Amino acid sequence: MRGIERESPQLPPMTSVAAALRATTERLAGELANPQGAAPEWSAFEWHTARAVAAMHGISGLLAETLLWRGPQGWADFLGQQRAHIAQRQLRTLELLARVGESFQCEGIPVQALKGAALCREGLYQPGQRPMADLDLLTSPLHTVPAGEILEQLGLRETHRTFKHRVFETPDAARAHSFGEHAENQLKVELHERICEPLPYRLTDISSLVLPSSPAPGINPYPSPAALTAHLLLHAAGGMAYRTLRLVQLHDIALLARHLTTRDWQQLIDWRPWWAAPPLILTERYYGTVVPEAVMASMHRSCPPILHHMCMRQRVSDVSMSRLWLEAFPGIEWARTAGEAIHFIIRRIVPSAEVRSGRKLALTTDPSLAQGDWGRLSQSRRILRAVRARPARSWPLHNVREAQAQCRAEDAAALHRS
Repeated sequence: MRGIERESPQLPPMTSVAAALRATTERLAGELANPQGAAPEWSAFEWHTARAVAAMHGISGLLAETLLWRGPQGWADFLGQQRAHIAQRQLRTLELLARVGESFQCEGIPVQALKGAALCREGLYQPGQRPMADLDLLTSPLHTVPAGEILEQLGLRETHRTFKHRVFETPDAARAHSFGEHAENQLKVELHERICEPLPYRLTDISSLVLPSSPAPGINPYPSPAALTAHLLLHAAGGMAYRTLRLVQLHDIALLARHLTTRDWQQLIDWRPWWAAPPLILTERYYGTVVPEAVMASMHRSCPPILHHMCMRQRVSDVSMSRLWLEAFPGIEWARTAGEAIHFIIRRIVPSAEVRSGRKLALTTDPSLAQGDWGRLSQSRRILRAVRARPARSWPLHNVREAQAQCRAEDAAALHRS
């Protein structure tokens, strides 16, 4: 975005920023799955960008334990500090989950811990490895209102709603840290009454697969490992479609896939998840074979041809926050018919009231929109600007700036000490 570039003379040209994001993302993705013995030969700016990538993708804690090299001064310290913050925040989040479980049990209401919380409860991650920015909970529509009341009784307040969930936050007075993980950031609960993703605009809903058939009051697990896998895959599919995928999501999938039995895989196949192949293909691109050959063949067959063709060529830097450039119609390859594609294009040109409302909310909650004017532009002006030049996305730029500022502050402090 030109407005952002004027306010950030310390950044190199946007083409160089885009190249650094891609190069560092692909290298760090490879390190998670197959650690190398020697550090990459990056420029100072690429090392700054690597911090931004680790933060955006939620992999700092994993890299702190995985990497076989230290890199330049400050890199290993950054990863270690992030791991410590993740561990502290994880402890706070799991303590909140325990309180939630006790309160829901006392009120006779069932609730499920989703995604990261479920993976941690299953022991697949150790403290400090996986960030838990939010505590995701699922309850049936019948219990949504009393569930919200319980969360408010626990000291959380509802701040906003989306088509998928209600958001509750702790009224902490501490200043929010918008770069990477920080133990003091507010705890946030996202209360879902359904599990769905717009692909690319039609909602794909798997709530019936994820909700247990006979839930008990309090915290419930997923009804099966296949149900947890389906949720991780659908969430990753939504991230791929809207270019918000995180590397930690692929790590989740690879980690869980190695624990699935033949019966688990067959259950997943029986659901015929047309959206499962792209995240599985991307996971195996970095982690190698994690899915039985026959299962993978079935997933390939279930995937729509155009989507299958596209995802066979994509890398994580194409479908994640490491992609710098905004797209006019991100995820259009997920449309299964020409009619869906046309409807998606119309929705992008003429956003719904819900989308417009979400953009207004983002102006007050997303620190990356503080610089530049993109968040305040009407849709027509966005389109005109996109026609004239490729706009850059605000979130990756925000993280690159924050990482660069952090590195410069460290250099200044070291110079002062000397």
